Amino acid sequence: MVRINSLFGYVAPVCGREGTHGWGCGHHLRLLLLAIAVLVLGGCASSGGLQGGGHQNLPHDTAMPEQASPAIEHLWQVFQRYEGAPYQYGGTTQDGFDCSGFIGTAYREALGRQLPRTTDQMLARGRPIELHEVRPGDLVFFRISGKDQHAGIYMGNHRFIHASTSSGVMESSLDSHYWRPRYSRARRF
Repeated sequence: MVRINSLFGYVAPVCGREGTHGWGCGHHLRLLLLAIAVLVLGGCASSGGLQGGGHQNLPHDTAMPEQASPAIEHLWQVFQRYEGAPYQYGGTTQDGFDCSGFIGTAYREALGRQLPRTTDQMLARGRPIELHEVRPGDLVFFRISGKDQHAGIYMGNHRFIHASTSSGVMESSLDSHYWRPRYSRARRF
């Protein structure tokens, strides 16, 4: 007996029976988990990169404040308006954002502030802060392929909002298996 896995387009044996390839369910489960991980991962590129940074302790806030500041409420509203907007390299509109394009749009619409356009410029101009000092509204940066090329807006409770290459504008956890080891540094504007 076999089943068709339409998401990945292959024929897989039903658990408990060996297929013609001699693969058991454990192998297919690993393939499925790997495929899901690949779909979830994302980042966006910017020119150049800065060296340094590294893994630090996560901030100690355990929950969003019962009443977030008006500025953070405005950031959440902007996020909700654009959540799911697709990724587009160089994009700065609801038709498509890259990570720094989303950050710039969110800051401009929610806070009335103009930020530098690229992640490199944001890193260079923002005030460096340690991860344990990060508070909602600060920017968090991630090292992918050896350089700082992805960023998001920290929103509290170890969560950040960003535009990923795989899912567009979304919310993610700093604690995730993908983002935690890639965290590089934080900046405050």
